Amino acid sequence: MTQSWLDNLLSRKGLYTAFWTIGILMVVALIVFTANLAKEVPPIPKNVVSASGETLYTYDDVVNGKGMFQQFDLMDYGTMLGMGAYMGPDFSTEFFHKRAVYLYDHMSMAEYGVPATQLTVAQRSFVKEKVKADFKQQTLTDNTVTYSDASAEAYKSNTEWLVEFLVNGTDAPAWTGGVITVEEATLIAAFVDWSQLVASSNRPGTERTWSNNWPPEPMVDQDTTWLSHWVSLWEFLLLWAGTIVVLFISYEKLIKKDDEEEIESPLVITKLFPSQEKLLKYIPVVALFFLLQMLIGGYLAHIYTEPNKAFIVNQSILPFNVMRALHINLAIIWVAIGWLVGGLMIAPLVAKEDLKFPWLVDVLWAALLIVGGGGLIGIYLGATGHMREVWFWFGNEGRELLNLARVWDIGLVVGLVMWFLMVFSVIRKAKGNNILVGTIIWSAFGIATLYIAGMMPIHKIEPNFTVDDYYRWWVVHLWVELTFELFAAGVLAFLTVALGLISRKTAERIMLFELGLIMLGGTLGVGHHYWWQGLDEHWIAIGGIFSALEPLPLAVMMIAAWKEQKHINEQGRDFPFAIPFLFLAGSAFLNWFGAGFLGMVINTPTINYYAHGTYLIMPHGHVALLGAFGYISLAFMYLVARSNAMAKNLVWDDKWSRIGFWTVTIGVCIYVIPTMVIGAKQAQVAHELGYWAARQRETVEPLNGWMWSRLIPDVTMIIGAAIIFFDLLKKTFFSKKTV
Repeated sequence: MTQSWLDNLLSRKGLYTAFWTIGILMVVALIVFTANLAKEVPPIPKNVVSASGETLYTYDDVVNGKGMFQQFDLMDYGTMLGMGAYMGPDFSTEFFHKRAVYLYDHMSMAEYGVPATQLTVAQRSFVKEKVKADFKQQTLTDNTVTYSDASAEAYKSNTEWLVEFLVNGTDAPAWTGGVITVEEATLIAAFVDWSQLVASSNRPGTERTWSNNWPPEPMVDQDTTWLSHWVSLWEFLLLWAGTIVVLFISYEKLIKKDDEEEIESPLVITKLFPSQEKLLKYIPVVALFFLLQMLIGGYLAHIYTEPNKAFIVNQSILPFNVMRALHINLAIIWVAIGWLVGGLMIAPLVAKEDLKFPWLVDVLWAALLIVGGGGLIGIYLGATGHMREVWFWFGNEGRELLNLARVWDIGLVVGLVMWFLMVFSVIRKAKGNNILVGTIIWSAFGIATLYIAGMMPIHKIEPNFTVDDYYRWWVVHLWVELTFELFAAGVLAFLTVALGLISRKTAERIMLFELGLIMLGGTLGVGHHYWWQGLDEHWIAIGGIFSALEPLPLAVMMIAAWKEQKHINEQGRDFPFAIPFLFLAGSAFLNWFGAGFLGMVINTPTINYYAHGTYLIMPHGHVALLGAFGYISLAFMYLVARSNAMAKNLVWDDKWSRIGFWTVTIGVCIYVIPTMVIGAKQAQVAHELGYWAARQRETVEPLNGWMWSRLIPDVTMIIGAAIIFFDLLKKTFFSKKTV
């Protein structure tokens, strides 16, 4: 009876129904939590004043300061509430800690006539209680916040420090100064101090701050709550149990070969459609941007290691924050273009019919170059102060990962929608209901529409940082763990069928099972990004538990890829699409390793509390980028190049393609080691001394040997990217016809 019920559930119809049921429930839950957003977020006060009546800053100062913070892309230098880059300080925590230090000295002198460093243990305990009372006496409201006169002086001291830091740079690591004015830096200080209030002020009626007691700060006895430990425990238990169930179902019920299932004839390309022929010009663009991204990554690694020294070019010309933004956005551009190419390549193969207007492929190519080139130039000019009047529309929007200014945002969305309509116009002519292709297309549509969530309000910046970051993670996380994963599952399933590796029936079952898991884990798993930035603590449980489920579909994908690769080896036959499939299999593994395994290293609330905004995050992000997105894009490049070679009877050799693949793959896996070591040390320091200490340069300086060891993986990946660039160029444009 149980067997029959399980078999019915795992049938195509049962899995299809389960996917839509899970999907609807998850989306409804996300909408409900979003509707409650306004009740959770920390307010921005109309005025912040001292006890003696002096106005320190206003609502407009905070909002304008947020604009300055974005314009000069400080989120790609340091962090705000732990979110951003890891070179500079966490500005929120820095203000928090410096305020505490100031209050200790002020009250120590007032009570005992000595600085805090000379207090006895008993005296220090007394002073600590007075400092804690000062921190907790004000409540963050949307009306007026009143600082004690001592805290008001602490704010002024913090402002002086930040103005000096931002305007002149002094000895700040990788920050040369000379761009931001005193007036602009003063506004930024108001915004930063508001974030310090978020981290230090209790929510009304609770004993926890607006950031759920993050960051850890021993000077005021601020630390994580029991809820974080409790959720972490259940997260591991659910992951353990869920993995066993998923692997059993995947291996015994879904991937297990059925002798009665027929495998379709492998895809044979004898001629390219005109629109497919036009895709060849995309290949050097994707490969070149991939190589440039790796080269900039090497530049950044050197600056991380020696932040106050120039590397080939002076940092005043190539500032760290600008180069980091370019590094990330180059990746977004080449990955996006690769996916567009994949959709335009597959659509005519499925429909056996070309686009009605093939020249639209040329129009899209030109549009993407304009948007990509204009966006990258705007990122540089905006952050270096050359677009002060129009930075929002044409410069650097300054939100980590979403740096494109609004005009380029709109251009990208128009391009994505145009691509979707082009592909859909062909796909709809295909005979039969092809669920594999439908998944690819509609997940791609979701990518375009989700991007719009990060553009609201469309005509100006969002005043509240918490609301802004909430929707930023809609784009970043729901792209990654939802629509991107749906796209990846559809691509892998379609190509393995088209290449004659597994039956359509098996591919559909595996894909539908993955889609259900992706919707289950990816939608509400976004909550693990929220709970320290100003949203309520229920996000700890929501994000933590659902994040634990996110690696499971990736495990299915990895098993499926391994099984299909095994089939290839067992057949011992000529397999013309071995290189595209190699990148797809590599995508499945790196996706599981980067997004799944390394994601779980940092996703549990207990670890996340201390590791948030440290180097421990870097392995997850870098490996997952290649796994979840990059290798699929490169697989499409090789698919187009191989199809072109087959259609034109060109010489094809897998040797250098394999060398490039393994060089990049080995390099990114080695990259994990030094960054994990450095990040683990930072998390330990955050646990013992407070988060502010973890972000000091003095904490990572003793690990400089590990910083230098990054040369090995960085050089390896650059060499691999160069090999792939020249290999694709040669195979596409310089190959000779076979004899």
